[in-house]
Amino acid sequence: MARKFSHTVCILNLNALTDMKKSNGRTSRKRQRKRSRIFSSCGVSLSHKDEYILLKKWLKEKGCNVNKLRPAQFPETGRGLVTTKGLQVGELIISLPEKCLLTTDTVLNSYLREYIVKWTPPISPLIALCTFLIAEKWAQEKSPWKPYLDLLPEIYSCPVCLEQKIVNLFPEPLRRKAHEQRKLVQELFISSQQFFFSLQPLFPKDVASVFNYQAFKWAWCTINTRTVYMKHSQRDCFSRDTDTYALAPYLDLLNHNPTVQVKAGFNEKTKCYEITTVTQCHHYNEVFICYGPHDNQRLLLEYGFVSRDNPHSSVYVGTDTLLKNVFPEDKQRPKKLSILQEHKLLDDLTFGWDGPSWKLLTALKLLSLEADQFTSWKKVVLGEVVSEVNEKKSLDLAAEICMSLIKETQHALQKVSLLKHDCEYLRTQLNLVEALRTEELSILQRSLEMFQCLPTTTV
Repeated sequence: MARKFSHTVCILNLNALTDMKKSNGRTSRKRQRKRSRIFSSCGVSLSHKDEYILLKKWLKEKGCNVNKLRPAQFPETGRGLVTTKGLQVGELIISLPEKCLLTTDTVLNSYLREYIVKWTPPISPLIALCTFLIAEKWAQEKSPWKPYLDLLPEIYSCPVCLEQKIVNLFPEPLRRKAHEQRKLVQELFISSQQFFFSLQPLFPKDVASVFNYQAFKWAWCTINTRTVYMKHSQRDCFSRDTDTYALAPYLDLLNHNPTVQVKAGFNEKTKCYEITTVTQCHHYNEVFICYGPHDNQRLLLEYGFVSRDNPHSSVYVGTDTLLKNVFPEDKQRPKKLSILQEHKLLDDLTFGWDGPSWKLLTALKLLSLEADQFTSWKKVVLGEVVSEVNEKKSLDLAAEICMSLIKETQHALQKVSLLKHDCEYLRTQLNLVEALRTEELSILQRSLEMFQCLPTTTV
C-alpha cells in the first residue's frame, strides 16, 4: 500500500497557539519563539473535523477502537496518524476487525453478488473491487461505506493519472514502466465494459456515465496504492488472478518510512488485521509503516510519492543508455549482449548511494573484454578478475555512463524549472519529478566522486 514520504514529527494543537494571550515580557517572548519553532515543524490535529469523527464512530460501531492513534496534518508527510501515548516494542498499534476491511468478501455479500456469479468468463477480484468502489462512491449517502469513502483521495499521483508531459520528464526506465501501467489500466477498463453494462438495472442513469474511465482510474489507484496484503481462498465466481486485496480504513492513513520496522498481517485467531511495533515510538510522534525496501522509482510508479533520503534509492541504467556508451564498433558486442541477456545481467543495472551495482560492473566488464579475452567471459560472470586492463576499462565506462546520466538529469531538472514557471497548474506533479530527479542527481554525483578517488579511472 502507498503513502507519502516520511519524516518523524510531533503534533501540536493549532488552536492552543492562536488562542495564547499576548505578553511583552522577555520570558514570554522566548516562549513564543520556542513555540513558533515547534509549530513550524509539527502537525496539526484533524480529530475535530466531522469526517474523522464520523469515521471513528463508524469503526467503533464495527467493534474497532483506534484511540491510540489520531489523525493529523504534517508539513512533511501530509495527512498521517500520531500516537497519543508512547508505544513500546511489541505493542499493538492498531487492530481492525475483519468486518472493517473492504475485500472481495465484502463485494460478494453485496448487491453485486448475483451479477458476479452469473458472469462468464469469471471476472478478476481486482475488477470486482473496482466495481464496488465506483458503485459505492456513486451511491454517496446511501453507501454504508461512506465514512471511509469520504476520506479517500479524489486525485492520485500514480503515473497513470499524470499528464503526459510530466511522464516525459521521467528517467527512461520509469517512463517505459509508466507507459506499461497506463496501457494495463486502459486494457482492464476496456475488457470490463460488458460487465459494467450488465449492471444497468442497478442505476437510474446511463451506466456508462457511472463507470467511466476517470472513475475506473480512481478505483484502480485506490486499490493499487492503499490495499494491505490479505490472502483469500479461491472462489469459482472469480478468475484465477491473485486475490490478496484488503482496504483497511484508518490504518491506511499511516505514512511510509523506509527505516521503520513493524509487523503487519491478518491474525487468523483474532480475525483482525494487526500492526505491531518493532521499535519504540515516542508520545505525540507520527507513526509510520514500511512497504519494503523500494527505491523511489518503484514508490512513484506504484504509490505516487517519493521518499526523501531513501536509503534504497537507485538510478537505473536502461539498455539504451548502456548501448549508447558501449563500443559500437566492437564486432563481438552482439555475442556479449546475448550472454548478458542469457544470464539476466541486463536487468536492474543501477547506481546506488554506494556506487555502481555489482550487476552493472559485471556487465561492463564483459562488454569491455578484448577479442583475445573473450573466451574468459565465464570468469567475469562468476565475479573473477580477468585483467587489470579489463578492470580499468569497465570502471572508465561506468564513470562515462555516470557523467552522461548526470547531464541528462540536470537537463530534466532545467525543464522542470521552466514548466513550473509556465504551468502553475502542474506544480504538484512537477514537484514529484523534481524530488525524484534531485535525489537521483545526488546519487550520481556521489558515484562520480567515488570514481574520481579511484587511481584506476581516467575521469
